[in-house]
Amino acid sequence: MRFPVAAALGLTALVPLMVFPVEGQSRRPASPPPARGRAVPRAEAAAPFKVGETLTYDVSWSSILVAGTAIVSVKEKKTSFNSTAHYIVAEGRPLPLVARLYSLYYKMDALLDSYTLLSQRGSLYAEEGNDRRTATTRFDRPARRVFFEDQSDTTTKLDYVAPPETQDGLSTLYALRTKTFRAGDHVTIPVADSGSLYNLQLTVGGLERVKVPAGDTTAWSIKGSITDTGGQPVWNNIAVWISNDARRLPVKMQADLPVGSFVLALREVR
Repeated sequence: MRFPVAAALGLTALVPLMVFPVEGQSRRPASPPPARGRAVPRAEAAAPFKVGETLTYDVSWSSILVAGTAIVSVKEKKTSFNSTAHYIVAEGRPLPLVARLYSLYYKMDALLDSYTLLSQRGSLYAEEGNDRRTATTRFDRPARRVFFEDQSDTTTKLDYVAPPETQDGLSTLYALRTKTFRAGDHVTIPVADSGSLYNLQLTVGGLERVKVPAGDTTAWSIKGSITDTGGQPVWNNIAVWISNDARRLPVKMQADLPVGSFVLALREVR
C-alpha cells in the first residue's frame, strides 16, 4: 500500500461480506431449495453500473487544492476465468504543474465477476519518477488462495491462503455500489494488497449532504481504518460517500496517509 492515488481509490473499496441485501430486495427468509434434479440457471448480480460508465475525480493532496485527476471506467463485460466479468480500469495522473516537479502515473484494473461480485484478478502499474512497478493479484476461489506477483527492479512471487470474501480494492469499490446500507452497521473485511492481507474495519454512518464539483447530493457516509492481520494499525481515517440514488455513485473518497491527506471528489459522470 504505497501509491497515493491508487491507494486513495483502493482503500475505499468494501467487500460484499457486508450483510446488506441487494438494492430493491427485502429481507425475507430464503426460498426453499429447488426440486431435486431441476437445474437452476445462474443469474448475474444486479449492478447500478454498466459498460461505458466513466467517473472523473479531482484529486487533492494536503494543502494543494487540486493535485491531479483520477478516471475510473467500466470498459467492457467479457468472458473471463470460466465466468463473465466487468473489466474496470482506474488511472491517476498529476496536473501538468505537479508533473514538472515529479512524474507520476498510476493504473489499476480489475476483473469483477458479474455473478459473485468477487474479484478474479486485480493489477497495479505505477510510475514514480524513473521507477516502474507492475503488481498483479489473482484469486483462486475454489482453493481459497491468492497469487501475487510484483515486477520492478526484481520479480517477487507469493501465494497464500485467504478468506473466501477477500477482494482487491478496485473490485470492492464497485461491489459496494450494489449494496444498501443501515446506519450503525460494523464489519471487518479482508483485503489483499501488495502481497499481504489486511483487515478493513468499517462503520456505516448516516446520510449526509455532500458537495462535490459534479454537484450536491445526498450520500451514505462509510468510515473506517485498516489493520494488518496481527491487529496493528496501518491506516486510519479513511472514508467513502456513496450516493443514495439508483446509480450508487462514490461521490467522494478520502484517506489520511503519512505523506498527507488525499481526497477524491467526483467532477464528471459519463
